[in-house]
Amino acid sequence: MSHKRVHPVDEILPLRQLFTFGLQHVLVMYAGAVAVPLILGSALGLTSAQVVMLINANLLTSGIATLIQTLGFWRFGARLPMIQGCSFIALAPMIMIGKEFGLTEVFGAVIAAGAITIALAPVFSRLLRFFPPVVIGSLITIIGISLMPAAAIWLGGGNPSAENFGAPANLLLGLATVTVTLVIYAKFSGFIGNLSVLIGLFVGSLIAAAFGMTHFAQVGSAAWFELSPPMAFGAPQFSLMPILVMTLAMLVIMAETTGNCLAIGKLTGKPTTQCTLGDAFRADGLSTMLGGLFNSFPYNAFTQNTGLIALSNVRSRFVVAAAGAIMVLMGLFPKLGALIAAVPTPVLGGCAIVMFGMTTVAGIQELSRVTFEGTRNGIIVAVSVSVGVLPMSYPALFEHAGGALKLVLESGIFLGAITAIVLNVLLNPQARGPLAAAAELND
Repeated sequence: MSHKRVHPVDEILPLRQLFTFGLQHVLVMYAGAVAVPLILGSALGLTSAQVVMLINANLLTSGIATLIQTLGFWRFGARLPMIQGCSFIALAPMIMIGKEFGLTEVFGAVIAAGAITIALAPVFSRLLRFFPPVVIGSLITIIGISLMPAAAIWLGGGNPSAENFGAPANLLLGLATVTVTLVIYAKFSGFIGNLSVLIGLFVGSLIAAAFGMTHFAQVGSAAWFELSPPMAFGAPQFSLMPILVMTLAMLVIMAETTGNCLAIGKLTGKPTTQCTLGDAFRADGLSTMLGGLFNSFPYNAFTQNTGLIALSNVRSRFVVAAAGAIMVLMGLFPKLGALIAAVPTPVLGGCAIVMFGMTTVAGIQELSRVTFEGTRNGIIVAVSVSVGVLPMSYPALFEHAGGALKLVLESGIFLGAITAIVLNVLLNPQARGPLAAAAELND
C-alpha cells in the first residue's frame, strides 16, 4: 500500500519536537512582540496596570493569529510556518491616533482596517505576477539586512539610551551566545543541531545569571492566571480619518506579508501562489480585527523568525502552530511570559546575528539563480537594495516627511519592493513579462 509523501511544511513532528522547536520560535520573537504595547503605552501615558493588560492581550492574540495563519480554515491562513506578532509599521499611526482621538479610536480604526484588509485580499494577491526571481531575491536580501539594527540593539543591551548600552559585558555575552550556537550547529546534526538557537539562548542565559546580568523578580510578582477582557478600555469608536490612516498602514503591512510569504515559500520549498497570498492577507485582516476587539493591534508575520527556519531547516507549520499555542498560554499565565522575558537581550542579539544573516543568505541564493550577464538585472538589484536599506541606514533621512508619506518612506521593505517592481517592469519588458515570471515562480 503506497502512501503519499507529506511535504515538510505539512509534516506533524513528535510532541517533544513540536514543543522545543516552537519554544525556540517564541524566544526569538518575544522581545519584538512586547515592544509595541510597551512603546504605545508609554507614549499615551497609560498606567503600569494598563500596559501589563496590553502585553497579556498582545501575547494571547499573537498566539491566536499564529494559529490562524499556520493551521488555517476555509480561505483564511497561508498554511505556512509564519509566526504572527504586532506590526511595528502600525505603531506610529496608532500613537498619532491615540494622542489625537483617544485609545478607543485606535481600536476602532484597527478593527475597521482589518475588515478592509479582508475585502482587499483578492485584489492585492494579484500583484504576485510582479514578483519574478530578481524582485524576490532583492526583497529577501533587503529583509535580512534591514533586521540587523534590531540585532545590534539587542546585542548592546536593548535600550540605546541606557548608560550601559554597548558595555563590554553585553558584547561578550552576545559573543558567547554566538559561539555556543555555532558550535552546536556545526558539531551536531538532526534534532540537537536544529535546536542550536534554543541551546544558545539557554546557555547564554545561564552565563548571564552566573554574572548577575539577568533577574527573575518579575516572575515572582507576575500573576498565575489573568484573562484580558474584550473592549477593556471601552467600546471601540469609528471615525473616518483614523480608519484611513490605519488602512494605509495595513497596505504597507500587506506588502511586507508578500515579502515574508515569498521568503518562507522559498525556504520551505513550497512556492507562494496567488491563492496563498490572498489567504495570508485574509488571516492578517481577521487577526487584526480580533486584536482591536481584545485590546491589541494589527498583525503580520515576524521576519525575525524567517532566519530561524533557514538555520534550523525545520519547515513544519505545526512547529510554528505550537509556538502560537505557547503564546496563548503566556497570555493566560503571566508567570510563564515573565520567565521567558528574563532572557537577556544581549543573548537574543547573539542569536539574531546568526539568524538574520541566514535570511540575507536566502536572498543571495535566490539572486544566484538570476541571469546578470547581458541583462539589466544587476542595476535592478543594485538600486532596489540600496533604496530598501536607506531607512535603516539613516532613519533621520525622512524625518521631514509627514503623515502618510512618512509611513511609507519608513518601511525599507516597502520601498525596496516598489523600486524593484518598477525597475523590472521598465527595464525588462522584452525579456520576461510579469505573467511569465509568475509562472516560473510557481513551477
